[in-house]
Amino acid sequence: MPSSHALPRWTLVAPVAGWLLLAGTWLGLSGWYGLLVAAGLVGCVLASVHHAEVVAHRVGEPFGTLLLAVAVTVIEVGLIVSLMLSGGPAAAALPRDTVFAAVMLILNGMVGLCLLVGSHRHGEQTFTLSGVNASLATLAAIVTLTLVLPNYTLTAPGPMYSRSQLGFIALVSLVLYGTFLLVQTVRHRDYFLPAKATPDDHAQPPSKRTAAVSGSVLLACLGAVVLLGKALAPTIESGVEAMGAPHSLVGIIIAAVVLMPESLAAVRAARANRLQTSMNLALGSALASIGLTIPAVAIVSLLTGWTLQLGIDAKSTVLLVLSLMVATLSLGTGRTTVLQGVVHLVIFAVYLFITIVP
Repeated sequence: MPSSHALPRWTLVAPVAGWLLLAGTWLGLSGWYGLLVAAGLVGCVLASVHHAEVVAHRVGEPFGTLLLAVAVTVIEVGLIVSLMLSGGPAAAALPRDTVFAAVMLILNGMVGLCLLVGSHRHGEQTFTLSGVNASLATLAAIVTLTLVLPNYTLTAPGPMYSRSQLGFIALVSLVLYGTFLLVQTVRHRDYFLPAKATPDDHAQPPSKRTAAVSGSVLLACLGAVVLLGKALAPTIESGVEAMGAPHSLVGIIIAAVVLMPESLAAVRAARANRLQTSMNLALGSALASIGLTIPAVAIVSLLTGWTLQLGIDAKSTVLLVLSLMVATLSLGTGRTTVLQGVVHLVIFAVYLFITIVP
């Protein structure tokens, strides 16, 4: 991060252009206008990554990566809840599909790409093992309790919890995620700090004013990213239908769009030999995605009386168990090479292929 306190003009223009393009979609513009919307989406993603790095450099680790992960997840939760309220009972499986897609994208796609890019550029990379172990343990518990266990309970039929079970699991998810945040930011913050200092750690941080401006623009960028992605959803759905692919592919594409800022920031950190920052972003994003989304949609379900389908099918369960097992093994030594990155990316490729060709 440069020591200059001036923000590049394009990082301030991009969110303004994104929101203006979004206004055009609300006015009913379509056709070729979709190309402009896609370009505005890319610009907002790049701008959000820049402002996230500015804020992260000011507040330090792990608060910087935590800020980006929670900010994206809060907006994502708002989008899912709004789609549930507009879709009614027909959207009962939407939270499950979105959360599962996000977990697979992060655990295999984002982690795999970071390991591959970082190791290819720097050879063997290292990170603080205790922090990654804590993240994986919490993630495994929340994912299993929310996406797998509903298939085996008896009070309610099918892949769902009863009202009392849903409320209890929502509370458990909040407790697990809240405890993880306490450990990450207060009790054992050193678990999530890089073992070795990098040149960026000694660079002059931006001023408070610059960081405040970047934080505000970051929220504007993230909001534009999510809403522009939603605006592109009909075009994406048409393309998926033209391909003859299952509708679940739409959820994967939308999740990829929403997670694009975090993914790009994580890959850039890995290229800069800051793998600890990449792992904080990736695993923190997965924990925030499921730890905040499930309680939010559970509250909506309990208030509206709609049935919420949470249990994933047998094929998805196998891929989830494989992903967690491989992540535990590949990240279990504190050192990574290109091999671990390739393994994660292969699993991600299988997940995409099996989704298209079930």
